[in-house]
Amino acid sequence: MVSQQRRYNIYAVIHKALRAQMSHSLLEVGRTDWADAAERAQTLLGVEQLLHACGSHLQHENDFLHTAMEARRPGSAAHTATEHRGHQREIAALLALCQCIAQTPDGAAREASATQLYRQLARFVAENFEHMEVEESSNNAVLWAEYSDAEILAIEHRLVASIPPEEMMGGLRWMLPYANHTERSQLLAGMRQQAPAEAFAGVMAMLQPLLRGSERSKLEAALAVA
Repeated sequence: MVSQQRRYNIYAVIHKALRAQMSHSLLEVGRTDWADAAERAQTLLGVEQLLHACGSHLQHENDFLHTAMEARRPGSAAHTATEHRGHQREIAALLALCQCIAQTPDGAAREASATQLYRQLARFVAENFEHMEVEESSNNAVLWAEYSDAEILAIEHRLVASIPPEEMMGGLRWMLPYANHTERSQLLAGMRQQAPAEAFAGVMAMLQPLLRGSERSKLEAALAVA
């Protein structure tokens, strides 16, 4: 059996980001005062951002990871591809429910829809947590058996290059704070080498208030060495 510790896990950091964003959004829906227009708008925006991130993520997996799996082991991506189609339907339904809440003037009807949103989003999050575990176990097993780490990194580089800058910044907002120190330092060291200085400075400015003091200190030291 191939040790997960010695192989590159292409899913690891992005899945940490998605788990963090999903958990945050679900908690915000649960605590929102739906009669407060500002709170309502902020929470709905956060849910919509999450759902768009999920939609983009599954499309990236379809286009790059599933394509790679199918190229060398036909049929190996069928299970997760089927689940992705279900997730696309759930995303569309949740977006429609957010729009319904935003456009409902009646307080009682809005509260009922908000309760529905909370429960429906909770189910979506639960399903995705299980789905990501399958990807990190079964799909990684296929990738590790059929591709070298260098090839997997090349797939990841092509995937990342396809992401528009605005979408990338949105992903980094959840990816960098919730990665561990080593993952965060490596990502930022690579980014500093490849990205324009102004873009890297923008990422660092976004990240600083999201880190704990000890995390900031360790990151500064690691980047100084790098």
